[in-house]
Amino acid sequence: MDKNELVEKAIEAKQFSFSPYSKFRVGAALQTIEDKIITGCNVENASYGLTICAERVAIFKAYSEGYRKFKSIAIASDDKNFCPPCGACRQIIWELCGDIDIILIDGNKNTKVFKASEFLPYPFGDENLKGNVNE
Repeated sequence: MDKNELVEKAIEAKQFSFSPYSKFRVGAALQTIEDKIITGCNVENASYGLTICAERVAIFKAYSEGYRKFKSIAIASDDKNFCPPCGACRQIIWELCGDIDIILIDGNKNTKVFKASEFLPYPFGDENLKGNVNE
């Protein structure tokens, strides 16, 4: 699968965004190692803390369908600038997907590719929970 297909799926996923408050649509497309594409969109709630980002929707859908290994995720918004994943999504991407490629897509369909580690250079993960960190 080429990057363009993943990009188009992320752009298409924006149409399902439920963003009546911010009007900020985001779509994500996650590529498994089997080359299956799983999409997600942001879903807002009047209680803003209950809102969920497109990236997490796609990742949680993938996990709920049994997928555990991924190649990349594409994130699209209507913004003229690239929309990087928020802090919560960076943590979820790192812990559940690893150091995958993150493809950002702006409102003009321009792309820029990063590694997850570029967004979260000092990640917190399961290794931090093993043993006593003060030993």
